[in-house]
Order: sequence, then structure tokens, then C-alpha cells
Amino acid sequence: MTLYSLRKTTTSHHRHVNNFVSPPIGNTVIVRQVAAPGRPTGDAPKLTLWLMSEQAMLPEEKSDLTPESMVKGMVKLVSLPHVCIRVNLMVDDPKYSATEIGEVISQDAALTARLLRVANSSFYGFQSKISTISRAVTVIGFRELRDLVVAVSAVRTFSNIPMDLENMAAFWRHSIFTGIVSRLLSKQCRILHSERLFVAGVLHDLGQLVIFHKVPDLANKTLKRIKLTGEETYIAERTIIGFDHAEIGAELVKSWHLPKSLEDTIRFHHTPELAVENPVDTAIVHIANIISDIAEEHENDRKRHYERIHPEAWRVTGLSENVIDSIICEAHPLLFEGLALIMPGD
Repeated sequence: MTLYSLRKTTTSHHRHVNNFVSPPIGNTVIVRQVAAPGRPTGDAPKLTLWLMSEQAMLPEEKSDLTPESMVKGMVKLVSLPHVCIRVNLMVDDPKYSATEIGEVISQDAALTARLLRVANSSFYGFQSKISTISRAVTVIGFRELRDLVVAVSAVRTFSNIPMDLENMAAFWRHSIFTGIVSRLLSKQCRILHSERLFVAGVLHDLGQLVIFHKVPDLANKTLKRIKLTGEETYIAERTIIGFDHAEIGAELVKSWHLPKSLEDTIRFHHTPELAVENPVDTAIVHIANIISDIAEEHENDRKRHYERIHPEAWRVTGLSENVIDSIICEAHPLLFEGLALIMPGD
């Protein structure tokens, strides 16, 4: 079962089933599932045996994995291209001009072509054609173009890594849709330079890919636990691994020397109430992530997801549940173009 389809199974499952976990008997954990009030008892299995080691249930007994050690082992494999690293440094140095940054980006022909496609897309809607990267830097903005360079480079980097994940297309579809929704929400919040929210949305779940590549056995145990208990992914990861994909993703972004705001947004996108330095950006990506899950549901099943959005996220953004349907309608037409623009390939 893929991460993307599992999200839908998870959220529907936990609303209707109460779980009672008995003490382990040997290597067997007995979980009794009883139908919730209002549901016929026949709708839920009476008894499920989950065969797994006690070690998998107790993170403190496992190896001394940390988010830092997980990322350290991936640094060479997922290091950003030299051009991306160079541009990231140049953008923060006022001595460099748009022409000089454009010349560096132009060293990577594939990246150049993709960025120009993005700049000339409906995402921006410029009336005149942008034919050079230096022009794109001037029109879109130094930091905004840097953010797009990071997003395109990161997706390209991870797409080249073998993953023990059945449906990578679904993973990227969710990620890019979250990026699109984040950008749309930021406009409703009247936030300038919204590209950073698009990038944060696209990259928010990168830690999951690190988990699947580095510890596929623990990833699979996590998926089994989610299917059984109905927990959200990050909660199950904390139980099985000892920390979650958001922490790993934040450490990865930190290792790439990307802005602290992006690191914080990824780290707290499941727990926006803990974000101190960048609460609005974090709240936007938190809301966008759940809206992306809502968008995959049948219309009649959508409202049960609303409770997953933390009240603090609504408070700091000044938004409400009323924006959800209109944002989904606005984002859907942009999804396929977003996939074509960001994903590797012709």
C-alpha cells in the first residue's frame, strides 16, 4: 500500500474504530478493534493479531538512529547540484547581479529549460515571453527564482534514487499539489514572495523518502501500524522509529544550507502550534497538506478531515474552513501543469 493511498485509508479508519492493545505476548501484539458508537459491530474486525517484535513497538529499545544520522548517510546521494548551491549563495550576496546569477544557472541546460518553462507558464501569467534566465531573475525576483531552483533540483535529485515505495507518482502528486495550495493560501493571507511557500509545500514530505531509502524495514512496519491503528503517519513514525519524517526533512534542508524559514516550516508542518519563528508559513503548509488529502476524497467524505487542522493554524493565518472548497477548485487545474513543469522528463 502506498503512502498516498494510505493517507486516505488511515483517516477514514480511525474515525470508526477504537483500539485496545494488550500487553505483548512473546512477539505478538493483540489489538482488539471494537466498532465506535453508532457503527454496527459487524463493520469492524473483532480481533486482529499483529505479528511484530516488541522492539518495533518501543522506539527507545531500537538502534541509536537520529534525524541527523539519517541525513548524514544521505548527504552524498542527495546533495543538490553545484549550480543550485552556487545560486543559493549568490542570492544572499548583494554584489551579484541578475545577469551573473543567470550565467551560473545557464550552466545547467536542463535546469535552465525547466525554469524558463515555469516562468512562461500560467503560474505567473506574464504577457510577454521570458527568453533568458537573467530576465526571469529580474521579473520573478532573486529569492523567488532561487526557491524555484531549489524545488526543481530537489525533485530531480530524489527522482533518481531507488525507493522501496510502490507509487512515487502519487507521492509527488501530493507534494506538488500541497505546494500549489500553499501558494494560493499565501495569496489569501496577502504574503509577498509566495514562491517560498510553494517550495515548502513541494518539499514538506522529503523526510519520508529518506526513511524509505534508509530504513525500508521500519518504513514498512510504520505502514502496518498506520493501517492497523489509524494513526497519522508522523505519530506512527515516532512510535516505530523514534522521530518523524518532518524532523528528517528539516535536517536535510539544513544540510543543504537553505533558509532557516524553510527548515522550520518543514520541521513543524504537522505541529504548527510549536512553530515560534515562522508560524504563518508553517501554518499555511500545515493547512495545505491536509487540504491536499481532502482533495483526494469524495466530496461527502471531506469534512471528517477538517478536525486534523490545528486551530492555531487558522488563528495565525486569519483563514477558516470556508476557504477549503474554493482553494481546491482553484488548485486542481494547476496540478497537471505543475507536475509537467517540476517533474523530471521532457
